[in-house]
Amino acid sequence: MLPLLLAAGLSLPAHAQKRKVLNLPNYDKQTIHFGFLLGVNTLTFIPKTIEDLRTIDSVLIINPKPGTGFNLGIVSNLHLGDNFDLRFLPTLSFGERSLNYAIYTPALDSTFTKSKRVESTLLEFPVSIKFKSARLNNGRAYIIGGIKPVIDLASQDKVDDQGERILKLKRNDLYYEIGFGLDFYSQYFKFTPEVKMAYGLSNILVQENNIYTSGLRALQSKAFYLSFTFE
Repeated sequence: MLPLLLAAGLSLPAHAQKRKVLNLPNYDKQTIHFGFLLGVNTLTFIPKTIEDLRTIDSVLIINPKPGTGFNLGIVSNLHLGDNFDLRFLPTLSFGERSLNYAIYTPALDSTFTKSKRVESTLLEFPVSIKFKSARLNNGRAYIIGGIKPVIDLASQDKVDDQGERILKLKRNDLYYEIGFGLDFYSQYFKFTPEVKMAYGLSNILVQENNIYTSGLRALQSKAFYLSFTFE
């Protein structure tokens, strides 16, 4: 009887120290896996004006105004090691952004504002390195960074505006981006919220001889992304 009681007493701590059941324990050992992405974005400009805007007749101030949109894409993940993945996420993003101008009219001795809004449909091809922490139960954190070529399918760089003086953007750009996220392993799939910032490296302004472009040396892109991936 005594040996049985001792055995039962020794087994209790072992059961109490049982680890939480891991979902998808071998998921990250797959060489390649796929998924899809849904998210929202905020697009804006980084305007670089000439040294003294006062040399441009009538234009006093040029300010960017962000706009919101959404994005969807496909996830391709290549396992490089316990802590590294190579990711390719072709994405289609829809959004808009504006430049607001403060313009002085000498005839009326007054200032008014004018907004130039640009809608964009961006085809993006991000290639990123993902650096992951060690897995803790059913979650892990990571940071991610890389570059992405971008094609603006809504670009009007070749359009004749017939005197409307629209703000034209070049079709192609190149971004660098950095962000972080959290992987959560459910019973059947991995769910990941991710935040990223992206900055355009190219001057996307189509320079034309009007007051909306004469005060600008360059115009670059900036974007914020909140994405949710299911893999």
